[in-house]
Amino acid sequence: MMVDIDHNIISFSGGKDSTAMLLLAIERETDNLSAVFADTGNEHEQTYDYVRYIEQATGVPIRWVKADFSRQIAGKREFVLTKWASKWGAPQEAIDRAAAALAPTGNPFLDMCIWKGRFPSTKVAFCSEELKRNPIINQVQKPLLETGNVISWQGVRRNESLNRRFLTERELKMTAENGNELWNYRPILDWTADDCFEMHRKHGIKHNPLYEQCMGRVGCMPCINARKDELNEIAKRFPEVIDRIEQWESAVSLASKRACSTFFPSEGLTDDATMQQHYDNANIREIVKWAATSRGGKQRDFFREMDGPACSSIYGLCE
Repeated sequence: MMVDIDHNIISFSGGKDSTAMLLLAIERETDNLSAVFADTGNEHEQTYDYVRYIEQATGVPIRWVKADFSRQIAGKREFVLTKWASKWGAPQEAIDRAAAALAPTGNPFLDMCIWKGRFPSTKVAFCSEELKRNPIINQVQKPLLETGNVISWQGVRRNESLNRRFLTERELKMTAENGNELWNYRPILDWTADDCFEMHRKHGIKHNPLYEQCMGRVGCMPCINARKDELNEIAKRFPEVIDRIEQWESAVSLASKRACSTFFPSEGLTDDATMQQHYDNANIREIVKWAATSRGGKQRDFFREMDGPACSSIYGLCE
């Protein structure tokens, strides 16, 4: 990689991997080091507190960025008003409903879903690109390319998913018109989760407390990839999160052409099922009921619904 690096930017999420990577960069005495946190609007307050703690504990400045979908929502509203009737044969009632709902709220996650008329899913996971990648590139990295080269430090690990198995440690992503370069750098690609937590211990840095509360991921709450037991714990520990998702489902449904949208996809229904049946099948309240069932998903497990033990970390962090 034959470039002179001017800006080293840590993509920081508040999770174990990006924290370990930040500590590694400090350990290496990396020049011109700073971090960026993309606030998705779907974070837990404990993660926000943790981001502030890391900035104070390490002295590394962390810039907060947010995606803004005001322009996209305005464009969608114009399309609804001028094209839905002629293109889709939508009734005026549906047009009026969606047009009224198509207004930005200031919450990036919710606004993204209002614009698209749906929530992201494991099969159509547009959330990371829209809420993290794009605002970081447009608000931080591209402006820095005007003054020098940029190294984007990314805390991804191969054993997290099959899609990451073939990633390389270094990758040239962009060359600006002035010749400056943007590189992706993945220094912990072959680390384990234990390696990441060990880096915390080595530097005397606390981990995100959500890891001690049965959360495998701390970036979004809930994440579209949340495990069944995670959802059960979220419902027990943070019922306000479930309340928020219920409100979001109503808001996004109003902006949707089908007047139906749920945070998690509806599964197991026949092809002739109505939109209302899909909503009744997969709205967040029904998903929470499912998360409290035993294996097979049909019988409620009252032990799962009880308050858990003092330690419920999947990483064994609370001894």
